Order: sequence, then C-alpha cells, then structure tokens
Amino acid sequence: MRIDVVGKNIELTEALTAHASSRASKFDKYFDRIQQVVFTLGKSDHHKRDFTAEIRVDVEGHEDFVAHAQGEDLYAVIDDIAHKVSRQLHEYKERLKPGHHR
Repeated sequence: MRIDVVGKNIELTEALTAHASSRASKFDKYFDRIQQVVFTLGKSDHHKRDFTAEIRVDVEGHEDFVAHAQGEDLYAVIDDIAHKVSRQLHEYKERLKPGHHR
C-alpha cells in the first residue's frame, strides 16, 4: 500500500506526515486490497485558523473511498477522516461477505 501526504498552502512537518501514515497503515485490518492512500491537507480559504483535509483510498475493484473534514486542530481532522474511511471500508467488506443480502 502506497501512502502519500500532500500539503496545500501548508508546510508539512515530519510529525504530520508520520501521524497520517500511522492512521493509514491501520486500514489493512478493515480491507486488504488497498492500493493507495492519499491525504490532502491544507488551510481553509474562509477561516484563517481552520484546516481542511481530504483522504482518497484507492481500492482494487471499487471506486475510490473519499472523506472530507474541517477543523481547528489538524491532528484531530486527520483522525476524523481516518475514522470515516475506516467505517466505509468496513461496511464495504461486510457487503462482500457471502450470505449478506440487503
């Protein structure tokens, strides 16, 4: 799994990159066919203290899973989008199990 962290209008530190990478490395327990994870972190145009984050998870055989979040603490925003995507991956994996009918 490839993990990319991209900054827009923000300087990425080693700590931010490591935090995002550690969150993304846990996605394998939810779904094992993940090819790439891309975090896009930046400052909001509307509010000076707000940060925005987007995550795209490229999964084999499915469209990308995407989550967005905004907030004042960038670490909390990263945790928020990681939680959203992990939930999406878990729900998708549950739908693939045999015997699951809706």
